[in-house]
Amino acid sequence: MLDVQLVLTILVVVVGFYTAWNIGANDVANAMGTSVGSGALTLKQAVVYAAIFEFLGAFLVGSNVSETVRKKMFDPQLFETLYGNEGAIILACAMIAALMAAGTWLMFASYHGWPVSTTHSIVGAVVGVGAAALGFENIEWGKVGLITAGWVVSPLMAGTIAYLLARMLLKGVFQKENPFEAAKKVAPYLAFLVLIVLVGVGTFKGLKPLWQTLEVNPMEGRVLLLVICTALGMGGIGMLVTKRLVRNIHSVRDSLRPQYRADTPSSLGTSADHMDMQSAERVFIYLQVLTACFIAFAHGSNDVANAVGPMSAAYQAIDTGRVAGEAGVPAWTLALGGLGIVAGLAMWGWRVIETIGKRITELTPSRGFAAAFAAAITILLASVLPLGLPVSTTHTLVGAVLGVGFARGLAALDLSVIKFIFAGWVITIPAGATLAIAFFYLLKGVLL
Repeated sequence: MLDVQLVLTILVVVVGFYTAWNIGANDVANAMGTSVGSGALTLKQAVVYAAIFEFLGAFLVGSNVSETVRKKMFDPQLFETLYGNEGAIILACAMIAALMAAGTWLMFASYHGWPVSTTHSIVGAVVGVGAAALGFENIEWGKVGLITAGWVVSPLMAGTIAYLLARMLLKGVFQKENPFEAAKKVAPYLAFLVLIVLVGVGTFKGLKPLWQTLEVNPMEGRVLLLVICTALGMGGIGMLVTKRLVRNIHSVRDSLRPQYRADTPSSLGTSADHMDMQSAERVFIYLQVLTACFIAFAHGSNDVANAVGPMSAAYQAIDTGRVAGEAGVPAWTLALGGLGIVAGLAMWGWRVIETIGKRITELTPSRGFAAAFAAAITILLASVLPLGLPVSTTHTLVGAVLGVGFARGLAALDLSVIKFIFAGWVITIPAGATLAIAFFYLLKGVLL
């Protein structure tokens, strides 16, 4: 006789890892795509950096208390109301089906190199199983609409900021008589701003699950004062360190043979200009990599819940036979989710990395920095301002890359690639919902 509880437990673990694997293959690649595309990091280096910071974010400050249903798309207690004693098992089937659907859609998108939102994937899947199990009238359609609005707002915001940053760097550095010296002068001040923003991202985005657990509002009182002082202090330290670092960065021309160092820019012509541009670009490598690592940490701490949230809800329902309003997240699920994310990034992440870093527009370290910094600013603004809009890391980074490309003119963008990316965004929620409904009825038919 089929042991339904045992089968569902095995499915929870396998499908949870499978979904986390696909989150790593698609979503995590976004954080490092600009660094690889610009040449700031090799693909192997990007995988190592992302693996470290994503896993630390997921395991150390991942969702310590997770909502039973991601984004509260419906009231989970309705499962017991409608199904009685079978409510917990039906909920488990629904969450497993949602994970299977999100993972399947993400795998399909990653295969084609489409950067899509994992949050939107799991939301679409949860909405689908909720509608199938509880009825359309019991879905929080207002929240679905709010998430959909984030499709437009987050890439537009990030794209605008990235465009302005790219134009500022173009005029303030690369159109100067000596771009290398101009880059060395501006770098410490950029480091100051970058670290202030990154401390904010780490506090209000990366540590958000921890604040929820402690029931602390970081926007109030002494906590906010501490955050501000920490941000200014880190910014000041970063400024001083960057001043020392840029002193040790030599121009490409200086590293050539002595006779070239004696030549003037006019005698070298366009080759000297090119070398000066290359030298200036080298200054931005450190800032770009630093920003990418912080985004990876913030992503791991929050978006691991896309896998372990439904996974923990299903596991608790199976283990206790009850539907709870909140599901505690065991450490092993966070570790499993973190390992799955790292494995997916290492094995398949190169597909989406190539799209973000190389296919949308040509990136250099300065352009990659502008995109990553714009994404970080957007994430911070969405975290601290009362916008009420959930911001997708994927949409934010893609929007930022588009903004950087557009700063050099529409011809700098590959519109055919952008068309497919936008199509993937539109399809994500309905695709996740449709697949989840199919998997839900399949599981019910086989197990119940």
